[in-house]
Amino acid sequence: MKWKKPKRNHSKLSFWKRIRFKYKLSFINENTLEEVWAVRLSQLSVFLMLAVFAFSLVAFTAFVIIMTPIRNYLPGYLDVEVRKSIMQNAMRADSLERMIQIQDLYLRNVTEIISGEVRLDSIRQIDSLARVDADFEIPRSEAEQAFVKDFEEEEKYNLTVLNPNPLPVEGLFFYKPVNGMVSSRFQANIQHFGIDVAAAPKESVVATLDGTVIYAGFDSNQGNVIQIQHKNGFVSVYKHNELLLKKPGDQVVAGEAIALAGNTGKLSTGPHLHFELWYNGKPVNPEDFIVF
Repeated sequence: MKWKKPKRNHSKLSFWKRIRFKYKLSFINENTLEEVWAVRLSQLSVFLMLAVFAFSLVAFTAFVIIMTPIRNYLPGYLDVEVRKSIMQNAMRADSLERMIQIQDLYLRNVTEIISGEVRLDSIRQIDSLARVDADFEIPRSEAEQAFVKDFEEEEKYNLTVLNPNPLPVEGLFFYKPVNGMVSSRFQANIQHFGIDVAAAPKESVVATLDGTVIYAGFDSNQGNVIQIQHKNGFVSVYKHNELLLKKPGDQVVAGEAIALAGNTGKLSTGPHLHFELWYNGKPVNPEDFIVF
């Protein structure tokens, strides 16, 4: 019996042999019939050269688009950058407007003092910039009046006023760090050393006092965190921010935007700001210094 080679293997070998078979491409002088230039090519080599050329063309085109202003004409490319730039410019404009108002009131008070027309307690108008939307003339309900009366009776015999080492808050005005509602209060017994203020996403977070940024970074549990060192031993901490606008070493003034409120970190359950206030290495209740 005669053995026959399988046709499938034979067809594979013939296909591989066919694409590797080299053809000679010659250029001949028409007058002298002399071969001027010749090259040997196979189907496989032609395919590889075309593939390399196509890849090089795509890479060169991508490089030109990325490294030149041509990329600005691509739809949707500038959306993220434009939004970020607009947001940062809005924050700067808000901070500048706030500082201009403070400076204007200060100069107005100085002018009245020099001219002898200063009004009683007119300097306190500067503090009102922090809570321009507050209404201090809201009538109290019966429950509020009863609470105030009981509180005054309890504080009548409070001996804490005799503390020889009170906190150095005289002359300090604490800005409200963010607009919102307090959702969780200071509870040192469960190691909750601050308060949670529910705020709108990307709400401006401002520095509560003048100071220097000593930390600005990301923590897996606390999200984007920024810390500011203030005078007289105070340190303020702002956690779960969406975006940080300052870096370590930056000097900030009270009321200046330093971050945008967000929902970052594993311990965050919604858009809010976790705000802590420390004095000489010990946490203090922010609501003792700031009206939220």
